[in-house]
Amino acid sequence: MKVRFPIPLAALLLVIAQCLGAVHAQDTEAPPTIEEQEAEDGVSDEAASEADAGEAASSAIPLDEIRRYVAVYSAIKQAYVEPVKDGDLMQSAIRGLLFDLDPHSVYFEKSRAEDFDEQSRGAYEGIGVELMRLPDGTLQVIAPIDDTPAQRAGLRSGDLITAIDGKSFKPDEGDTSAPLRGPAGSELTLTIVREGRDKPFDVTLQREVIRITSVRGNMLEPGYGYVRISAFQASTAADFEKQLGELKEQAGGRLRGLVIDLRSNPGGLLTSAVQIADDLLEEGVIVSTRGRLAISDAEFSATPGDRLDGAPVVVLVDAGSASASEVLAGALRDNGRARVVGSRTFGKGSVQTLLPLDNGDSVKLTTARYYTPSGRSIQAAGIVPDVLLHPDAGATNGGRARYVEATLPGHLSGSDEEVADEDRPSEVLEGDRHIDSALAELKKNVAVSPVPAQPARR
Repeated sequence: MKVRFPIPLAALLLVIAQCLGAVHAQDTEAPPTIEEQEAEDGVSDEAASEADAGEAASSAIPLDEIRRYVAVYSAIKQAYVEPVKDGDLMQSAIRGLLFDLDPHSVYFEKSRAEDFDEQSRGAYEGIGVELMRLPDGTLQVIAPIDDTPAQRAGLRSGDLITAIDGKSFKPDEGDTSAPLRGPAGSELTLTIVREGRDKPFDVTLQREVIRITSVRGNMLEPGYGYVRISAFQASTAADFEKQLGELKEQAGGRLRGLVIDLRSNPGGLLTSAVQIADDLLEEGVIVSTRGRLAISDAEFSATPGDRLDGAPVVVLVDAGSASASEVLAGALRDNGRARVVGSRTFGKGSVQTLLPLDNGDSVKLTTARYYTPSGRSIQAAGIVPDVLLHPDAGATNGGRARYVEATLPGHLSGSDEEVADEDRPSEVLEGDRHIDSALAELKKNVAVSPVPAQPARR
């Protein structure tokens, strides 16, 4: 895997950290304006380039807005009906900075930041579900994770969690998912709103230590392998390579084809998805990222070495396939390495950077968008499969996803944004029937693909 950054990625964190740290200067005195700073340094207007002036102007802290904030802060401190602690006011103000940006930018208190890091490593205490916080504070289920309390309790992609243990959410509450975490063995009750149900209903779950096996596989038929990837974690790429090796061994050394199942895979670590794409590609761009700052731009490319030796691949997706899942599907499809079957994916094509703060809290901030090798933005558009599949008859809400990225209030716009239509809907595909359909498509590709040359045995 080759990665090209115009400037080291660490510089992005440094730049944003400097922006955050600059606020501390307000504690002593107001920063000088551009004109005042140039006068002090003896720099003329002619010496400052238009680009530098524009950049400085865009990053300048608006003093009038700061004064208005201080006026409101002081009014609350002096006149609110009950005393309010300074720390509580500041915490609310910080959360408010992120509130209207997009659904994925959020403030994490220290414990939640640690939980977020633990989840990426694949072990934590909770119920095992990927969520998105909506502007009204409710939590939308992107996907329950395989073999977890959430999946066993029947939570589905598109469900809305409106209360935890009878406590409803407030729009400005911040991270409303925190109560889902807790000691293994403890119980909690979720209030669920589901499309097709007349009334909200309660579901009681017991928290567990969630040790996610993100990769599992088996032989569908002699020569045809199946790999299910439920999330992208730190060990997922290594687990994929191990599973692939076992399937090849069962097939006598070479697979005739492979189905990769990414249904209801909410994403995770980009690097894991990139590594798996690299395992199946000989060359070509895997994904690129582009942000407002040049240092947010990066390009990931494949290195020689296809672990399947060119055997056909089919990727199975649905409305719950998001983020890193969409990166993998887009990379294999755009490079002509795989056919994508299923339904239109979620459309979460933005990059979040976790920025640690000096008090142990963190800010998860959207800093860039993903682009497939063909240059197409995933954001609010998703991946439209080559072959469309549809839910079983009788599926809840006809299988339609209640929410996808393009329908979320306040979502980040995408250059190729497109709301799912009747011909190419975003649907949740449950059950093994869709695996059979993917296998049938795989066999079509095997029929027209040249047989890879076998290495000489010595």
